[in-house]
Amino acid sequence: MIEGSSKNKSLVDGNALFSLVMLAVIAMVVSIGAIGIVSVAKSSGASGVTASGTTTVQVTLSEFKITLSPESVPAGNVILNIHNTGTAEHNLAAKALSKRVPNIPVGGSATLDLGAISSPVDLICEISGHESSGMKATLGIGAASMDNMASGSEAKTMSNDEMDAAMATVAKRFPEKTSVTGGQELAPKILADGTKEFDLTAKIVDWQVDAQTTVKAWTYNGQVPGPQLRANVGDKIKIVLKNELPESTSLHLHGIRVPNSMDGVDPLTQDVIKPGATFVYEFTAKETAIGMYHSHHNGQVQIPNGLAGSLIIGDWKQMVMAKNVSKIGDANNKIDQEIVMVLNDAGTIGLSLNGKSFPATAPYTMKVGESMLVHYYNEGLMTHPMHLHQPRGLVVAKDGEMLDVPFYADTLNVAPGERWTVAYTATDKGAWAWHCHILNHAETPQGMKYMVTAVIVS
Repeated sequence: MIEGSSKNKSLVDGNALFSLVMLAVIAMVVSIGAIGIVSVAKSSGASGVTASGTTTVQVTLSEFKITLSPESVPAGNVILNIHNTGTAEHNLAAKALSKRVPNIPVGGSATLDLGAISSPVDLICEISGHESSGMKATLGIGAASMDNMASGSEAKTMSNDEMDAAMATVAKRFPEKTSVTGGQELAPKILADGTKEFDLTAKIVDWQVDAQTTVKAWTYNGQVPGPQLRANVGDKIKIVLKNELPESTSLHLHGIRVPNSMDGVDPLTQDVIKPGATFVYEFTAKETAIGMYHSHHNGQVQIPNGLAGSLIIGDWKQMVMAKNVSKIGDANNKIDQEIVMVLNDAGTIGLSLNGKSFPATAPYTMKVGESMLVHYYNEGLMTHPMHLHQPRGLVVAKDGEMLDVPFYADTLNVAPGERWTVAYTATDKGAWAWHCHILNHAETPQGMKYMVTAVIVS
């Protein structure tokens, strides 16, 4: 069954072992603050009170801390009023009690009933990377709560030797193998009239963000990011999307010139694609593009959870070199490889590069004199300043538009929804770190983590 408007009824993975040069790591400690008000029930009509004797704690979530008000409560029934005042999606869990709230959008609120408690309760944000970035706190009981916090395993201060050993251990695991990699190029079906058909299925699967972390990812064809789609100007393109999610969805072709009826914004341009239904998106590629495709239905949940991929129209390696040959400085005037790097920071995937967290991120290899074309895609909720330590970067395009005046940069801010295209040319041998320069997106006291990979130049 095909659903939609009346006009639309017919409608790099390699296994290589690298010897990674040990990279210097900055240790950081993120403190947890606490400000606010407590409301203790005295009558059933009091604001925020559910029953006599119940303590209500105000919880504020932000980047990257959990603030409790108060930090300590008397033993008994406790309810948490949770408010997300940050700029990214967060959640809250009391893992020892097996209690949690779903992801809370920016500006949103939720309530968590802890029930009757008589000992301190550890609280964390379960979005990948957020706990280690500082989103953890302990709700204490009575006067002993601060002592309990100080003696807890999360509050224990690592010695210098322990920190060094932890950092060395995680670095030696790179590149850590996981079961499936995302963003693999999808070969289209070529129909009788020459149309290129790409078949996508939206579904939830178990996804390894790293070897120790498996989450429920919302995927296209079981991949995060979704398969890479490629076409040429003039191609007729058909994208057949089947919905196997537990809720409705749609697909927006971001940065791609399409008819309004194919824009994928329900209920404006089409009906929702209900669970079990299929929708066909059809258009002709009229111009070159560095586009993305992603959900446009409950997007603050579906996209960070994995429903996003790349759609590239045109031969960008050839176009970029033809316009910038003198500035790129490639040894043979030919771009040797082209990659997509999708940035994320929220949802079940969390802080990641192409759906993976260091040390499970993919390394890249180059030889001195070779060049690599990188398309940065930000599908997260925060801006990420991406920094490659050594090969110089020539910024050649933004959002699929070639720049009249390209510029060199070793750190480039990539905001949500943006695509930046950069040509890197290797000049010196070594293993060069490549990471987001928001420091707690790349480093923890236990070593490098999250939005980190490396380029190995020989």
